[in-house]
Amino acid sequence: MRARIVARHVATLITALLVAQSLLPPPKAISAAATRVETQSTTPTQTTDWEEKLRTQPRAENLREYMRVLAAEPHHIGSAAGKRNAEWMRDQFKAWGLEAKLEEFDVLFPTPKERVLELVSPNKYQAKLKEPVLSEDTDSGDANQLPTYNAYSGDGDVTAPLVYVNYGVPADYEQLAKLGVDVKGKIVIARYGASWRGIKPKVAYEHGAVGCLIYSDPKEDGYYQGDVYPQGPFRPEFGVQRGSVMDMPIHPGDPLTPGWGATKNARRLARDEAKTLMKIPVLPISYGDALPLLKALAGPVAPDSWRGALPLTYHIGGTETAKVRLKVTSDWSIHTLYNVVARIEGSTYLDEWIIRGNHHDAWVNGADDPISGMVAVLEEARAFGELLKQGWRPKRTLVFCGWDGEEPGLLGSTEWVEQHAEELQQKAVAYINSDSTSRGWFGAGGSHTLERFVNDAMQAVRDPKGRGSLWEAARARRGGQEARSDLRIGALGSGSDYTAFLDHLGIASLNIGFGGEVSGGIYHSIYDSIAWYTKFSDGNFEFGRTLVQAAGTLTMRLADAEILPFEFTNFAETVDGYVEEIAKLPQQGVDLQPLRKAAGKLKLSADGYDRALRSLIAAGKRPANLKALNALLYQSERKLLSKAGLPRREWFKHQIYAPGFYTGYGVKTLPGVREALEQKNWAEANEQVKIVSQTIDAMSAQIEAATDKLQSK
Repeated sequence: MRARIVARHVATLITALLVAQSLLPPPKAISAAATRVETQSTTPTQTTDWEEKLRTQPRAENLREYMRVLAAEPHHIGSAAGKRNAEWMRDQFKAWGLEAKLEEFDVLFPTPKERVLELVSPNKYQAKLKEPVLSEDTDSGDANQLPTYNAYSGDGDVTAPLVYVNYGVPADYEQLAKLGVDVKGKIVIARYGASWRGIKPKVAYEHGAVGCLIYSDPKEDGYYQGDVYPQGPFRPEFGVQRGSVMDMPIHPGDPLTPGWGATKNARRLARDEAKTLMKIPVLPISYGDALPLLKALAGPVAPDSWRGALPLTYHIGGTETAKVRLKVTSDWSIHTLYNVVARIEGSTYLDEWIIRGNHHDAWVNGADDPISGMVAVLEEARAFGELLKQGWRPKRTLVFCGWDGEEPGLLGSTEWVEQHAEELQQKAVAYINSDSTSRGWFGAGGSHTLERFVNDAMQAVRDPKGRGSLWEAARARRGGQEARSDLRIGALGSGSDYTAFLDHLGIASLNIGFGGEVSGGIYHSIYDSIAWYTKFSDGNFEFGRTLVQAAGTLTMRLADAEILPFEFTNFAETVDGYVEEIAKLPQQGVDLQPLRKAAGKLKLSADGYDRALRSLIAAGKRPANLKALNALLYQSERKLLSKAGLPRREWFKHQIYAPGFYTGYGVKTLPGVREALEQKNWAEANEQVKIVSQTIDAMSAQIEAATDKLQSK
């Protein structure tokens, strides 16, 4: 899986106040370019030295060596290589001076026993369902590769007419209805794109389909984009994107232990009780295997926007002319996953945790996804280990995590969060995630209470291509068009290991990485190898090294901050923007006034905290009770949860951000209200307006409590 975005830091009392000053909105008269260099040079030398020392530690050659070890063999969850990788990482953490251990969970992870796809009429074609070995990439022939399949597909053996459904999202079925095409009792074929893959069979099943094929059309993922691998970076004719089709918008993690940790002796649902397992057989295929199937279709010609880049006229099908047989059976075994958890204990605030994570499992070798990101976490931990030897120690506890089982459905991180939920709710300050990373520009998404913090940290790290700071490079790429000085960060939906932290427990989270210069089509295939990565992505690991510097800066600043760098004016502005977006949707009889009132109150509360912090800095004073103040700050994200959760998916409790019910990865902001309006469920929309308004009011009260704590004597 993927996802990208950013985080922040601080140190001693004077440092904290000075850093806090740099977090505050700049005076309106100062130009946008000038405001980002506003941080004063009076920061104590000791703090500056430690941060600078941290950024000198990362070595590109170390990243390359870690990748050589971790991406040498296929290492999916439950594999011998996956366990060996986890043990190797644990031992590395220990060698660098960190406490480290493996935490095991036993989860449902199906693997295929039988896969059959054949065109039975009007002519015969037996799908290859196999990615060919390439002489130019020796890893493509490695043993123990998982076959091309979709994890958590339903078992079944069906023969039925085939229907082309474009991307297979709800809007496509509306178009099919206009064309008079019904998919009930049929097998659908959808192309990758426009939504997460698991949405396609989910929507197909809701419309009565008995099977689903998902193929990579070369228009989005193949020769239409450029030369294919090994000559170029794009997906070759018989390359296939594996992946999970678990219904993760209901809940991620082990399907049999929703809401509690999948420990060895945990209570487990029966398989037929699990809500996230797909009900129909699903299979991913290459465009090489899709071509004969699509050629066989008759019926209406597909709308122009539905046409890909294959050499054929795209028809919808749905007639008895083209029939296919699809058979999928799986081994529904429980497998053990191995999370790697390492710690550096804090010197002052032992029970306040900064958590940094990335997953280590892959569908096959996974040099890009996820090893390019995992090696950065390892090198970051090594860098902190070097500082420990030189006398530095963080004020807060650092926790470094290598998650297993992310690819099938965020299994390792979700089970860990559910198992340790009570402790995490008390102690977790923030979670910083990364996944795969490549070349380009630094990107960040996450909790908007950390948006300004991210902007400041970007200013401290140099772009590897000499384009100034990461902040300056990112702003230049955006054309300097933003009206305000702070660059906006994106909201998080799902797709990587921040999900359980943010959406389930309300722990402020960031997702970070580099991208924008690399395109390619080896995602979740046997060609996601060291050979591909070093030839077509960050081959000299200069961006990987910079990711270590950026993530390390964020982690150190959070760990050493006297006053935690949560800031609420940007958050209030963002929420107000979400309310205005919702106001543009159809809303028959829905009263949005409570939302507008709550957003207005949030802005006043945020401004009040901002003024109080400015006043404290100007007076050169220290808050009377730093620990209590910081607890209010990092617990603020918890106030954005609703105990009842979102309608029909109670596991997702955050009321500002959530993955969309029909988008999967893509975020829906103010999701309870927005999705009710989109589905024209006016009564539910009115109810959700009340819930979200109360949630925002709870956040305002928390901010006001923090303001009072700032001002207390």
